[in-house]
Amino acid sequence: MSLNLGRTQFGDIANTGNVLTKEQAAELFNSWVLNPKLKIHMQQVGHLMKCWAAEKELLDEAGQWKWEMAGLLHDADWDQWPDLHCKKIIEELEQRKIDPEIIRAIASHGHMHFGVEPVTNMDKMLYAFDELSGLIHAYSLMRPGGYEGMDSKGVKKRLKEKSFAANVSREDIQDACNRANIQLDELIAFIIPRQATVTG
Repeated sequence: MSLNLGRTQFGDIANTGNVLTKEQAAELFNSWVLNPKLKIHMQQVGHLMKCWAAEKELLDEAGQWKWEMAGLLHDADWDQWPDLHCKKIIEELEQRKIDPEIIRAIASHGHMHFGVEPVTNMDKMLYAFDELSGLIHAYSLMRPGGYEGMDSKGVKKRLKEKSFAANVSREDIQDACNRANIQLDELIAFIIPRQATVTG
């Protein structure tokens, strides 16, 4: 089964700046995503995107919401329509006339699957946060203190254990760091304290 989207252009530039309201995004999120574990993952990635937009990109609230929305909805169709993963949420957002930058970021969060290279900072950071966020959360669940006291050394040890969170692509994590021009230690250190605040 191929998830390749067969295109690299998304949305309409005339819709630049158009976003869902937080209420609209929550309605779509809750009606499409039924799996509690997937919900936590998407909320965590959304929060990381918002934090990065605020702290590293120095964006205003509107800009932060664009980044957060891309993270929050990136896996919206995975739960109920895995065979249409990415395709269905992209088409939904295009129909709603959403900013193409948000749609493109979602389309490029797994370029090996979807055939869309991450180009913008939003693209690259969604790709970077996606896999690593999942592994760090899995690690928190096996630690008695959860996120408390977690450090980069422990996360990297888990990364080397191929059997731990085996569905997480180590290659994608390294590729994402290279594309975003960020060191793995720096990315891990950014994720841990921010992700710890979103536990579902």
